[in-house]
Parts: sequence; structure tokens; C-alpha cells
Amino acid sequence: MATEYGGYMGKVLQINLSTREVSEYPFSDEERKLFIGGKIMAAKILYDNLNGTEKPFSEENLLVISTGPMTGSGAPSSSRFNISTLSPQTGYITSSNCGGNFGYYLKKAGIDALILKGRCEKHTWIEIHNDTVKFHDAEDLWGLKTSETQAALDEKLRMKNGRIRKNGKICIGPAGENQVLYSCIASNERVSGRGGTGAVMGWMKIKAVCAGGTKEVPVAEKEKMVKHTQKWFQYLRKHPLTGNQLPRLGTAGLVSSMQMRQMLATKNYQYGQYEDFENISGEILAEKYNIVNKGCLTCPIKCARTVEVNGKQVKGPELETLVLLGSGLLNNDLEGILRWNYELDELGLDTISCANTIAYAMEANEKGLWKNGLKFSETDELSDIFEKIAYRQGIGDELAMGSKRLSEKYGGKEFANHVKGMELAAYEPRKAVGLGLGYAVSNRGGCHLNGGYLTILEGLGLAIDQTTYHGKADLTMLFQDLMEMISATGECLFTSYAFFPSPLMNHPNAWYTKAANKILPYCGCVVRIINKFPEIACFHLPVFHHTKAFEYTTGMKMTFGKYIRCGERGYNLERELNRRFGVNASQDVLPKRLVKTLQNPDDPSSRVPLKKMKRIYYHARGWNRHGLPTESQLRKLKINSRR
Repeated sequence: MATEYGGYMGKVLQINLSTREVSEYPFSDEERKLFIGGKIMAAKILYDNLNGTEKPFSEENLLVISTGPMTGSGAPSSSRFNISTLSPQTGYITSSNCGGNFGYYLKKAGIDALILKGRCEKHTWIEIHNDTVKFHDAEDLWGLKTSETQAALDEKLRMKNGRIRKNGKICIGPAGENQVLYSCIASNERVSGRGGTGAVMGWMKIKAVCAGGTKEVPVAEKEKMVKHTQKWFQYLRKHPLTGNQLPRLGTAGLVSSMQMRQMLATKNYQYGQYEDFENISGEILAEKYNIVNKGCLTCPIKCARTVEVNGKQVKGPELETLVLLGSGLLNNDLEGILRWNYELDELGLDTISCANTIAYAMEANEKGLWKNGLKFSETDELSDIFEKIAYRQGIGDELAMGSKRLSEKYGGKEFANHVKGMELAAYEPRKAVGLGLGYAVSNRGGCHLNGGYLTILEGLGLAIDQTTYHGKADLTMLFQDLMEMISATGECLFTSYAFFPSPLMNHPNAWYTKAANKILPYCGCVVRIINKFPEIACFHLPVFHHTKAFEYTTGMKMTFGKYIRCGERGYNLERELNRRFGVNASQDVLPKRLVKTLQNPDDPSSRVPLKKMKRIYYHARGWNRHGLPTESQLRKLKINSRR
């Protein structure tokens, strides 16, 4: 189905794995205007095909791999693609964003999104090149780790002239093959990590998909886009967060700030600080272990670290991995974390859920609920544990279930740190209560990004009051909607860091920065007006280059207010879809440790005031007291209700 807009290839391809039927899935330009691309496009496809009775491991479930209109446009950090499905980890819809090169090459094949449904008779890998789809036997690939799989696929795609045909790949490791509930999908050294997307692909008996072709992404106003992109690159390179902190230290640079702000998840979120934090900090990683910085396609930020493991240069750990395998387990062995990060990626395991599940098991053992032999600070056997999880052997078969199911079996629900079955990120929310709200109401579970990442205001960028409930609900909604749209367009969320004016970042002790930190929590009513009536923001913001880039790429008009509205539509669409699978306010909860137990016994504000913030948040969103979009809200957002 062709399109009049730039940025799109005009085709959504559907493959029925059971019958090997390949067809074009209809997706109109009107739908592109409303549902944009990426995770919002995927949510729309799932919304139209799932009724709430489906199971994650069933032929009715879909795996949707979708790009955004900015993917492959040449804009900064625009190589992202999304994978959405019904999650075996949560039972709800999950979306997982990835920075590998598959999305770029999928568009080179002329495809905006790929839908997989059904199940292959035998282990299979799929080759897509321009308008051709081929199914190949994958018995010789089954059992290989992720880098081995991708290397073997390159050999299979070697042409007669000896050169490897340019391609992008997604693949699973042993964890996905064995349907570990938090297994992931890899593309290059990047992963679609959360929600168990790898398990769904493994159940489908798909080891890998390769895509490539000779088609170019159309850009509506190419000259304007080139000039705008040049300015955007320069802006990102000059900004203190995207031009200094992230390139210099990567996400690991936040460890020290989190320690200072008491946000560093320690000993399974019992504490917010770790006495040996310096040993796992970004500064030590940069000084002793980083070889070179790397970035995704068209990325000027280059936040990825390169380290040496077993004589190989490989991708280093991100913040979540450092913290959750470090302070989360009371482990100060940075060299061990470098090795485990590589091993987990090779096996195809989500580092966040895996580390949290092990932390739960350690505390359950400590409390005598489950005698499993795992102990805090004792990490010599972790490599063996990871292998057992991926292959579902011995104790690994139980750990493969995740902390929610383990706590239901052995007890200790109050310290099983998940939301909706998905384990929390590395930020301890009792000293970042806005993020605590975000964790609870996030569509996909305990996710800091889908939760709005309000820590950027609560100490990791600005420094507003960390524990006040004032303004947090409205700000959470605004940030969720902005990030929803950024992901949908195919941009990296790190580009949004430059949204905050440089002077506020460069001069934290200046009077104007202190004033902003004091005032911002009490601007909830102003933010509410923008959230309710975004059409009043009928302009482009100089610090937010995304809207003009979208216009120049697609040819659609896109003001800042419309951008917010599109994100709001996507967020509500996922919520309404999750409603069919049982989501309501009763699932928007945090572990009791975080809402009942004070992080600091002398500070009565050091817990998440979730009940109060949820009530305000639902009202701000236009949801009812059950935490669900009202019919009038759905009509306003042009979402067809199917209740």
C-alpha cells in the first residue's frame, strides 16, 4: 500500500509462519498520521488483531517489528526500531526498543514493519531482500549464541564475489530458544531487552531474520532536512548531557549521581546507597576498561563503551547492568560485571530482569523462604547460573520464571521488585517518587523509560524535590507522551536529554537553576493545561529539534503540541489494549517495600506516596478511577473503542 508521505516505504509485510503465506498488511496514510510508526504503529496493529483471549505462546499472538519514519532518514540517532508482542513475562503488551541496524535495513528492503504470526514446523531463519522472502532451515544455527548466529548468517549471505551482502539481523540466543520468560532479541551488539520478546520468537521456532535491499528512504524536503540535521548534530554535540556526559562516561556516568541522591538500587532495593559504589562507577569504567566509544548508526552521542572480555573487544555494560549486577547484589567486581554483561547478551537474557530475579532469590535465601544457596556478595558462580537459566537446567529452570512467579511460589512478594511481572530498573524510587509513579503506571511494567524517566528532574539533570508529590503526576504524563512519540518516530530517547537548556545543566548552583528547581514541582497546573490542550502549543521549540525534522522528512505538519498529542494517543492505545488482558488500577502497584518501608527511618517522606499520585495521574490522563481511558477520552484521541 503506497504512501504520499516521506519517511515511509509504504509497505507493512505480514508472514504467516504456519502456512508460509506472505502478504501485505493494510496500513493507510490516515493511520500513519494518527499512529505514526514504531511502537504506536505496532500497538495499532495489535489493537486491531487481539481481543484479550490470546496467550503469548499461541498462534494467535503477533510479533511486530516496526520502524519509525525517521529511521534511515539521516537524522541524529535515528536507527531505532521497535518490537512489540503479547509478553510471556507480564501477560500484557510489551514494546522493546533496539538500536541495532535491523530497522535501517528493513527499510532498505522497502518495508516499514514486519508482522510474524503462527509457528514454523521446524527451526527456521528468514531472509528478506527487496521484494523476496525466503525461508531457510535453521537446525545448524539452533543452539548458537547471538554473536555466533550473526557471524554464521553473514557467511550464508556471502555472495559469489566473496563479499557479504549488506544486511541487518535480529536473532535469539539459547534463552529465547528455551523460552526463558525474560529472554531478548539481539541486533548486532544491541538488544531488544524487555518483556520476553525472545521467548515469543523462540516459540515461533524463528532463530533469526535477515533483511536488506537497495531502496532509499524518501525525504519530503531533502535540502531543508539536511540543513536542519546539521544544526541538530551541532546542538547535541554542544549540550552538556549529549555532548559531554554521555560521550565521556556513557550511561554509567550516572552511578555517582544516583549514589549522591540515594537512588542507587542496593541489596535488592533495601537501600539507596552502596559503600563501594566507586568501584562500579562510570569513572572507573572509563579510566581502566573503556577502549573506544561507539554509537548506533547516525549517532553523534556515542554513549556505548567498548571493553575487553576474554581477549575480545565487546560492548560494555550500560547503567542498569552495572547497578543491578553491582550494588543490587552487593558486588563490587567490575571486571566480573563486564564479563557477565557479555555472557548475558550472548545467551539472549535481559540483564535487568535476570539480575533482579537473582537478587530476589538471594534475599529469599537469606530470609529462609527458599534455600537455594545464593547469597549477596557471593558472585563467583554467576556465569554458571546464567547458563543454567538460559538452558533451563537445575535452579536455572526456576529462575527463568522471574521474580513475580518465584515470589508467588516461595513468598516474599514485598521484596520481589517488579510491576506487572516486569522487574524494575536500577533507580531506587523512594528518593525519586515521580519515577516510582512512572514504574507503577507504565504500560509494559517496571520500566523507567515507559514510566517517563522523571529522574532526569529528580536529581540526574535538574534537582527538584525528590520526594514531593506536587507536580509529579502531570510531569510524568508529559514526559511519557513525549518519549512515546520520540520512540514512535525511530529516534533514540537520549536525544530528548538536550530538551533541557544548557545553562541549567552547566550552572547547577546559579540562582536561575535553583529557582527552576524550586518552582517546577508547583507548575503542575500549567503542565496540566498543556497536557489537556496541547493544540495551544502550535509552534516549534528551539531546544526540541524533533518536530521540524519530522515535518521535513514526512511532509506532515507537526507542531510541539501535535507531537505531544500523538504520544498521548499511543500511550492510551496501549493502555486500552492492555485493558482487554485485565489491566486496571489494581495492577498499577509497587512492591510494599517501596511504599510502606522508609528508606531512611528518620525521614518520613522517604517512601513513594503512590496512592495520592495515582489519583492525580488518572485524573490528568482523563482516565476513570479504575485507571482506564474513558469513552470520551478515546473519542478525543480518535481511538475506536471496541468495548
